[in-house]
Amino acid sequence: MRSTTSLQVVGITGVGEVAAGDDLARVLVDALHAQRTSLVDGDVVAVSSKVVSKARGLTAPLAEREAVVAAQSVRTVAARRTPAGLASIVQAVAGPVMAAAGVDASNVAEGTVLLLPADADAEARALRAGLRALTGADVGVVVTDTAGRAWREGQTDFALGVAGLAVLDDLRGELDASGRPMSVTARAIADEVAATADLVKGKTDGVPAALVRGLAGRVSAADGPGARSLLRPPASDWFRLGHVEAVRAAIGAADAPPPPVVPGTRAEQLERVAQVAAAGGPGRCSVEDGEGGGDGPLLRLRAEDAFSLGALAQRALAALWTEDLTGTVERRGPRAALVRVAPAPTAPEPARAPATR
Repeated sequence: MRSTTSLQVVGITGVGEVAAGDDLARVLVDALHAQRTSLVDGDVVAVSSKVVSKARGLTAPLAEREAVVAAQSVRTVAARRTPAGLASIVQAVAGPVMAAAGVDASNVAEGTVLLLPADADAEARALRAGLRALTGADVGVVVTDTAGRAWREGQTDFALGVAGLAVLDDLRGELDASGRPMSVTARAIADEVAATADLVKGKTDGVPAALVRGLAGRVSAADGPGARSLLRPPASDWFRLGHVEAVRAAIGAADAPPPPVVPGTRAEQLERVAQVAAAGGPGRCSVEDGEGGGDGPLLRLRAEDAFSLGALAQRALAALWTEDLTGTVERRGPRAALVRVAPAPTAPEPARAPATR
């Protein structure tokens, strides 16, 4: 399909505070009319999931936030303890992998949190039908939300729910400008629309929706597969778990408590290592002061036989790695060993600019 060469993106102002039971389609159409704008075939309306959730009354008490996040989670990818409570990256009931399952305490009534709609594609289809009934226009709808990226700072909006818009432009098998077949290129059109719309929306400006014009070639009469079709299947997901969680799962200690964001002292780190190593199988692991008092804390391992001792030592070394530490094992008989922890690496000195004359 030929690429779009120009777009018009307009924030929909004057929406006001959306409350449970509001007809969101009517709210958006009235706001557009107040801007002297009407929907036409081929338009795309991008609307924040927050106002969709508010219209559905998807709130919960702030005091129950951790329990609510757990209930809204399918599986945990990574979790860390912070001074403010548990921070987690999870696969949400709503579909995507995101922080805290999308449970949000910003721009909501005091003492409450807002939940994501469990089926944002269904919400997009319902909103699309409502807009069509009010205006007669066949438009696309994107329900947007905000997420961070694993390898980049900052957040961007993505498509949580979609109706009537192509979600993916799959170019695999087509020829590039040099005549070579493309093997991986598949543009996430719906996510690009969500991010573009966010440039004119505003979480602090009361602009929860945007009109995107110029994508008529990607708007269809059918609702289409929705945003859930963009979720990567488990078989092709290289990052199902955080690095700490993956190691703990591999050594049989997946249920160990989440580590803190701030590692703490060396002794505190080793206490966590001992707990994880012992949770993964038979044997005992304890933290002791270094022999002679100069080595710093170390780990003492005890097991019923040599095989169990070896397995415990390997679990301890793996658990050290999750704390960014390394160690060496010293046998102290058939059923005992020590793990000495290597000193923390010294940070390199900053590079100096060459002298100039």
